[in-house]
Amino acid sequence: MNPAAPPDPPDSGADAIRQHHVMTAEERAEYERLRRHAAVRHRRVRQTGSSVLLLLALLLAPLAVVAAWVQDTVSDTDRYVETVAPLASGPAVQEVVINRLTDRVVDNVDVPAVTDSLVTVLQDAEAPPRVVEGAESLEGPLRNAVRTVVDRTVTGVITSDAFQQAWEDANRRSHAAVVNMLTGDREGAVRAEGDTVHVDVGAVVDQVRKRLVDAGFDKAAAIPDTDRTITLFQTEELDNAQDAMRLLDILGTWLPVLTVVLAVLAVWTNPAHRVMLMITATGVALTMVVLLVALAAVRRIYLDSVPPDALPTDAATAIYDTFVRFLRDSTRTLLVVAVLTALVAYLYGPGRLARTVRTAGDRGTTAVGRGLRRAGVSTGAAGRRLTDHRAWTTGGVIAAGALALVLWNHPTAGAVVLVLGIAVAVLVLLAILAAAAEPADRAADRATEGSAS
Repeated sequence: MNPAAPPDPPDSGADAIRQHHVMTAEERAEYERLRRHAAVRHRRVRQTGSSVLLLLALLLAPLAVVAAWVQDTVSDTDRYVETVAPLASGPAVQEVVINRLTDRVVDNVDVPAVTDSLVTVLQDAEAPPRVVEGAESLEGPLRNAVRTVVDRTVTGVITSDAFQQAWEDANRRSHAAVVNMLTGDREGAVRAEGDTVHVDVGAVVDQVRKRLVDAGFDKAAAIPDTDRTITLFQTEELDNAQDAMRLLDILGTWLPVLTVVLAVLAVWTNPAHRVMLMITATGVALTMVVLLVALAAVRRIYLDSVPPDALPTDAATAIYDTFVRFLRDSTRTLLVVAVLTALVAYLYGPGRLARTVRTAGDRGTTAVGRGLRRAGVSTGAAGRRLTDHRAWTTGGVIAAGALALVLWNHPTAGAVVLVLGIAVAVLVLLAILAAAAEPADRAADRATEGSAS
């Protein structure tokens, strides 16, 4: 053994063989099988996660709409006044207030005492018996006359523009009334007591009493300050509704954001983004339909729970429809947005109808663009850039439309249709401008000819 001998060199040949190893057909097949298996497993995991996110988003969507409506109505004074203002001008509600106030005024006018006093005076004056008997029978006509005058006075107050303005001002000052109704506090114009919801018409009573006194009805000054409320509805489930509304009020800010984030993640995590977008939009549309049906069912339950002697059906209907009209409008708007989103996602797909629509649109815009070019109107390099970056321009127009709806203050279904129409018109115009450009090779030839000459 030679201790001075150098150590054996590393097996560089083996390393080179490992580094340049060529897989056999069997190894390649096994590798492809494992890769496909891993891809399928990864795809299934993404699809499962996407489905779970979608399910959560669809379950939260109706609650998010209601929560946003509650939060918006409670936190925005102008929105609240806009919500309750129509109650002062609704004929059915006005009729209820007029009848209730007229009854209270007439009940406080002691018509029998007036007729008794008149009979006593006539008897003391030794009036003929027939005259005394006639005075005794004046009670009915006098009561009718009093009611007619009072009804006319009250009607003038309730149907006047001054009352409409006073109603709006009072509700603006007592904006906390909606919060009180939802939380059960006993303050404000609209409040809940037990299982009953009342509206305070004290300001109206004061105004009617003043006008009647000014008109000569001194007895109107005796109208009591008690019983100055009108029952809106009574239900045993009010406590549960208040608890639900408190929770919705708390979640009103973040629940819509969470729902949108879940929906976006559901589309993003799914391998088939376009298909998942179409499914998500369709699911949202269905949940909005369910919410509209639920509102109709609650409306029927509410009307059935209101006794006719407490509030006429037409007045109860007007009150319910007035309070929920913005919620109904928001639901319809989201329904239209979801349907249009699903339709656009489908039109960008490989379906036969989608291809037909796209082909027809391309042929139409191309024909118009070529017609402009033949007429001497050419967009030149700008048109060619539009053609080269068509995907970016289309995405920009769609993003601008979505941003317009986001920035729009309480958009309606009509606003959505308007924005869609403008976006489609802009896309058609851009396609025409792109088609009006000369092909790049022809433009290059013309440039060469110009430089040669």
